[in-house]
Amino acid sequence: MVRTRTQAHPNPQEPDLANVVAMLQQQLLQQQEETNRLGEQIARLNQVPRANEIPPQNNPAPPVVPQVPEVRQEVPWNFEVPLAPAGMQANPPVVREDLLYERFRRMKAPEFEGLMDPIEADNWLMDIQVILDFMGLTEQERVLCASFALKKEARHWWITVQMHRNVAAMSWQDFVAEFKTMYYNSEILAAQQDEFNSLKQGSMTVLEAAKKFE
Repeated sequence: MVRTRTQAHPNPQEPDLANVVAMLQQQLLQQQEETNRLGEQIARLNQVPRANEIPPQNNPAPPVVPQVPEVRQEVPWNFEVPLAPAGMQANPPVVREDLLYERFRRMKAPEFEGLMDPIEADNWLMDIQVILDFMGLTEQERVLCASFALKKEARHWWITVQMHRNVAAMSWQDFVAEFKTMYYNSEILAAQQDEFNSLKQGSMTVLEAAKKFE
């Protein structure tokens, strides 16, 4: 009896579909567990500080400096620096011009506008010297106060003096010399002196003649 091909080599048994699905699910579950383990290991490694890594530090707050209130002290108008010991150069006296000017202004000193009249210039110079003597000022303070009273043309003249003289160190005698050189015209003075002498020889008294030239 001859067997057929089918009977001689039967087909292998086909796998059960449910078993295949179960095997795949088992493999997926194992892969998921492996992934979770790797994630936990990486997280633990990130929590361990490295050997050359410096942990962050909080910067300390800057110290609080107490605020000291400013103390202002008025300097008297005639304040001067104490004299330096022998062998050392003394500093020039410190003059508060604002205080000095206010004190001089209260004296109501006459102003000089620079008219080329020797009599008027001489009268102003005498009046201003009386005030400066009364105030008891230093040489430099006298020059400074007198310059306050110079107005108009006289102010322009004083500016030219400042260009060629150190007025900060000028004495009162130097100021008077500069002033007389500018405003004491010898020719006008001589003419006025002759007129004054002729008035004295007339009916006027000396006092009346003097008042005529005021």
